[in-house]
Amino acid sequence: MKPYANIAELITTLESEITALTAEIATLKEPPESFNEQVIFKYIDTCSTGKTKDFVRTLGVKSERGSLFSSGDVSKLIKDGADDISPELLAIARKVASMKNKNGKHR
Repeated sequence: MKPYANIAELITTLESEITALTAEIATLKEPPESFNEQVIFKYIDTCSTGKTKDFVRTLGVKSERGSLFSSGDVSKLIKDGADDISPELLAIARKVASMKNKNGKHR
């Protein structure tokens, strides 16, 4: 929780957090609209580039280089994004990656 000067400021901060969380929930309830969004959803679900890479490999999809999909490809997709990934979904994936990097294993 952020520091606050008075109750009114605390209420404003909490209401803004509720709004942000509601928007994130709505984003996560939407079905993926592209293959890249499907990959990002899998990453958010597993919190693991390795498990996401395994998922993509089971689908038989290769990387842009023409080789097997790698964990690095998942990381690159999260970092660089793609035109067919909603910015809101990408922001959630980056938040998950950041939480995992700061706190070690997320689950």
